[in-house]
Amino acid sequence: MQEQVILECTEAKKEGKPVSRYLTFRNKKTVTERIEKKKYNPFLKRHTLHKEIK
Repeated sequence: MQEQVILECTEAKKEGKPVSRYLTFRNKKTVTERIEKKKYNPFLKRHTLHKEIK
């Protein structure tokens, strides 16, 4: 069963810039913990760590 999740940048808040968000899917049965991925943040102009939010 696929679940849609939102990934939010963790570094932009610390620097006072707008956060970037991405939509992705995860399988609830096989992935029980929260997702962390390195994604591109256009406001910081680099790849940063994005964590799943609820």
